[in-house]
Amino acid sequence: MIHVLEMPEHGEPKAWFAYDDDDLAIKVAADDTLQAFEIFDVLTPRDLLESVGHADLTPEARAAFPAISALGDAHGWDTVLYRADHLLGRGVFSATPVQPRDAMVAALNARATPDHPMQHRIYWNDADAMGAFEGADPVISLPANWHARHLLREQLLALELLADDA
Repeated sequence: MIHVLEMPEHGEPKAWFAYDDDDLAIKVAADDTLQAFEIFDVLTPRDLLESVGHADLTPEARAAFPAISALGDAHGWDTVLYRADHLLGRGVFSATPVQPRDAMVAALNARATPDHPMQHRIYWNDADAMGAFEGADPVISLPANWHARHLLREQLLALELLADDA
């Protein structure tokens, strides 16, 4: 499982989990201002052209969709392109690989604003979450973050990853 702590500078922290990377993507997209395909997507320029109703690169398709045509011409029509708007910018496609987890982290971090500062602690597996609770993460071990640490403990207990010896 993947464990997430949302720690706003002002307000109550929140702990939640995702079963795997796919579940994380669904949960991140559910609370994001962007659509799931804007948070992370992998496709070719040909896929983009087909998504707007053109199976072939005709002069009409080129005229109607010059940006897609430019991507195909620049990178090749079957080159895999990555979209991760929180990392790359709005609507930017890149041939440089982007890892889905990096896109999810960027989406979570984008929720912080100057008026609403927040940090996220992400533990990519149960062992890391347990270790964090037990003191391996110095951030949640700080006295000021006791509530976040407590929430992580409650989550670990609820998931039966931690025994309640009390």
